[in-house]
Amino acid sequence: GSGSESQNPLAGPLAGDRVRHVGEPVAFVVATSEVQARDAAELVAVEYRPRPAVGDIPSADGPHLVWPQTPDNHAFVWEDGDAQAVERAFARAVHVVVLDVTNNRVIVHPMEPRGALASYEPSRKRHTLITTSQGADFLQQILAEHVFRVSRESIRVVTPDVGGAFGAGLPLYPEQVLTMWAARELNRPVKWCNDRSQSFVSDTQGRDHATRVELALDIDGRFLALRVATSANMGAYLSTVGPAVPTLACKGMQSGVYRFDAIHVTVRGVFTNTISVDAYRGAGNPETQYMLERVIDVAAKQVGLDRIELRRRNMVGAAGIPFTTVLGHTYDSGDFPTNVMRALAAIDADGLPRRRELARRRGYLRGIGIANHIKPASGAPFGPESAVLQVSKSGEITLHSGSQSTGQGHETAFAQMVAQGLGVAPSEIVVMQGDSHGPAEGHGTSASRSMVVGGTAVHEAIESLIACGQGLAAEYFEVSTQDIAFADGHFRVMGTDLTLGIRELAAALEDEAALSGSGSYRPGGPTYPNGCHASEVEIDVETGGVSIVAYVAVDDYGTIINPLLLAGQVHGGVVQGMGQALCEHARYEGDSGQPLAGSLMDYALPRAADIPDIAVEWNGSPCRTNSLGVKGGGESGCVGAPPAVINAIVDALSEFGVRHVDMPATPERVWRAIVAGTS
Repeated sequence: GSGSESQNPLAGPLAGDRVRHVGEPVAFVVATSEVQARDAAELVAVEYRPRPAVGDIPSADGPHLVWPQTPDNHAFVWEDGDAQAVERAFARAVHVVVLDVTNNRVIVHPMEPRGALASYEPSRKRHTLITTSQGADFLQQILAEHVFRVSRESIRVVTPDVGGAFGAGLPLYPEQVLTMWAARELNRPVKWCNDRSQSFVSDTQGRDHATRVELALDIDGRFLALRVATSANMGAYLSTVGPAVPTLACKGMQSGVYRFDAIHVTVRGVFTNTISVDAYRGAGNPETQYMLERVIDVAAKQVGLDRIELRRRNMVGAAGIPFTTVLGHTYDSGDFPTNVMRALAAIDADGLPRRRELARRRGYLRGIGIANHIKPASGAPFGPESAVLQVSKSGEITLHSGSQSTGQGHETAFAQMVAQGLGVAPSEIVVMQGDSHGPAEGHGTSASRSMVVGGTAVHEAIESLIACGQGLAAEYFEVSTQDIAFADGHFRVMGTDLTLGIRELAAALEDEAALSGSGSYRPGGPTYPNGCHASEVEIDVETGGVSIVAYVAVDDYGTIINPLLLAGQVHGGVVQGMGQALCEHARYEGDSGQPLAGSLMDYALPRAADIPDIAVEWNGSPCRTNSLGVKGGGESGCVGAPPAVINAIVDALSEFGVRHVDMPATPERVWRAIVAGTS
């Protein structure tokens, strides 16, 4: 991509002469108890002078400025694709479909709020920060190189078990810096913990894009070109990876699983007086695939084709794989048409007319929506992951992983891999993670990369340890290394009954760490998890209330290491996508920047009663870009769910002439669409 130079006004840990969003910290109080700290904070008096605010994307085009050095509130302008080729394609098009879509801002809501515990050792001049994050090494690098400007060895970051992150665990936050500074100044540990109300105005938030998408088709309904113009709300400051979300994170994925002759994308990042926007599960790809799958449904109506048939005519077939898109992504494996057929069968699309008639008798509407999805996983901008596997003299088997679990269950999956590779029980494996001073390095968890990159590193560490053990066993038995075989946890001299268990070998060695292995993996390019999701909704005509009555996910994640963990990831992602589609919205007043969702009293998270059974099916084809054949599956649920749900809602409302409903499809918004269609 190309574009203008990014404007990046730096945020300090505390506001200086101006507060640019509600929730920006202005003072830092340190005390010996929480009660004392809260009492002291009440004594802090700040004199504010109100100024005009830019509270949302439409307001960014007005006269008020977030930063004086950005006269148009543009943080950056970024382009990708071939504008001239798109112009030529639109000139010869028979049909042109234009759709404006909003990808609503959401609040991230990990189960565990953010926290930081900092200490300082004067004799070693070393900081230690225990904090909730998605990667200790990544945070250590930012703190050392860009904040304290010291060697990386001078800062140790530790991230133990984390109760959810979803992208909000990636950025550096002011409280982490302030606790570290205070611990050094006071020579005492300093702890800070967020509460849920503070999270609403201090955690980075997600999405918040306004997009115009234009689709050009020929007389047979074949896609010619796509033109995309997106305004992406960055908030008051550019967060750690925030600018990469609408640009690099979804670069080239605007084509989805379809063929195009040309695509051109323009992204305008805008400053507003709101909390910074950063990565949120899927990071750019939920926005891209939502836009695409919505405009295809609208196009089907406009050109008079069945929406499934329109997709079929333009979809990359299994025989066309490997396939390189017009924007340069190469899909090395997959069967997209089969995903669609299996999803339609699983949701019983043929039975919809009967169910629709039964619902109508009760005063309800029924509709089905489908959405294909594909996203790049495991690639840029993050680097390699490493793993170190050790068997101690006492027999303890320890895996040090550079990846970071935030609730996905890496400890289970990685232990399972080691257990299978070494022929021992999973319960015998100790998995260590989240320590920037540990033996394994990595960039944490993001972009569905943990099993692809971290898992491949674990696989290499297993192979490395076995090779090490074969050499040591050869010395023990005084034979050649080539004469040693390994199976079922034992090293055996081939052609004899001489064997030595893996723990027996470790116990016989003088060096405590002699029996070990290490692995490192840097992906050469992304993998492409993909699938088709289908949902069926029922709508109360009188109230506009939407109920999701059925949901099916048919996904291709390549080789599956642990189906139960993967199904949990799909379920969690789908529910987050349903929440964005139906009820979640972090609204701000445009003229004041006042957040209108400051607690769970006025921000609606989906609850268990709102969610149907989610049927999960696999249509896996191992990828060819890593030795495990895994594609990564942590984010696809929230990529497929929003368009699948909104497509179903619009399908149910089609008799009222409804063309589009923006997210979140609240009862009021749906009711107004019904009323507008009947008037």
